Amino acid sequence: MNSAGFLLGFLTLQRAAELAWSARNNSRLRAAGGVEFGRGHYPAMVGMHAAWLCGLWWLGFGRPVDPLYFWAFVLLQLGRLWVLASLGRRWTTRIIVVPGLPLVTTGLYRLLRHPNYVIVTGEIIVVPLALNLPTFAGVFFTLNGIMLAIRIHAENAALAWATGGACSAQTPQEA
Repeated sequence: MNSAGFLLGFLTLQRAAELAWSARNNSRLRAAGGVEFGRGHYPAMVGMHAAWLCGLWWLGFGRPVDPLYFWAFVLLQLGRLWVLASLGRRWTTRIIVVPGLPLVTTGLYRLLRHPNYVIVTGEIIVVPLALNLPTFAGVFFTLNGIMLAIRIHAENAALAWATGGACSAQTPQEA
């Protein structure tokens, strides 16, 4: 297998492991009274990420990996681990909040409100660029930006609702 295959294989296994961890955390959070927000946009988000990964395999497999972008990817993975460690059992691919739990303010969350989205956006750009796919990076950067506008609005509504702050008139599943 070539270097692109190793990079894409790692990324695929990482995403599969995260989905399994997310499923366990979803169950824990719901058992603790967690409420899901943003259910309506979730399939589109999953579809976009699946299309990104499938497109990388289709267009990028067999290409050489640019070392500069590869090391940028490695740095992003360190940030990803920091986010996962900071959120622990509260990390999930869905927006599930437990009323009354305080917001996480450790790790990167001391500096940014949504550090995971910064890291994912970096990956969406860096991995295609590592495979010399700049147009692909641009297309998915744009799609991700549109998705994040919806996602961050829903997550902010969820966090406000869970901490007793102001919230829109949307129900949790709609937000």
